[in-house]
Amino acid sequence: MTTPNLKAVPGAEPATATEGIPDPFDLDSLSLGRDFTETVGIKKLLKTVPARRPNPQDFVRVHPSLDHRRNLLCVDLKDDRECYVVRPEIALELVGETVMKTVFTAITRQGVVFLWPVTIPPPDGKANEWWRSAREAAELAITRWIRVKADMHLGAYQMYEAEGQIPEPEWPHLSYQELLRISFRDRLIDRVDHPVIHRLRGLA
Repeated sequence: MTTPNLKAVPGAEPATATEGIPDPFDLDSLSLGRDFTETVGIKKLLKTVPARRPNPQDFVRVHPSLDHRRNLLCVDLKDDRECYVVRPEIALELVGETVMKTVFTAITRQGVVFLWPVTIPPPDGKANEWWRSAREAAELAITRWIRVKADMHLGAYQMYEAEGQIPEPEWPHLSYQELLRISFRDRLIDRVDHPVIHRLRGLA
């Protein structure tokens, strides 16, 4: 049996082994959707939790659960603008230096989680307007988006409510203890030879 002679048809492309196979560089199938990180199960890790007052241009909310706030003993280093948490058994080493604060869990409109320390007036002292207005702002932020701005002429914080409809915050799935551990991992006074105690005593 003889093999017939096949003539090439002018203008026709030769058959290739890739006919019928999808192009791996097809843009529609190659491009990622906006929800790609959700579909592949990528989880955002929270490794930084600032402890501070709200920035004056940020709209913030405060976590509504009582489990996401605590009254803690603190020391403020004014020069460093840093707040340290003090374990109660160390309090006698810092007489006159500590202050009680309610440390709230808060979040910005951009999703930045932070801890907001608000001073509790001492039982034998007079509350000032800074402390009172800060606590009022924190409590107001439980149910609405607000900005908090210091007014030096007023001697208190001014509060501004968002005029638009901002969606409810998406809180991280971390306990208050975990948030506190992240935020104060390097700022916990838990021993008598702590560098902050040495500094306040003029030993360092």
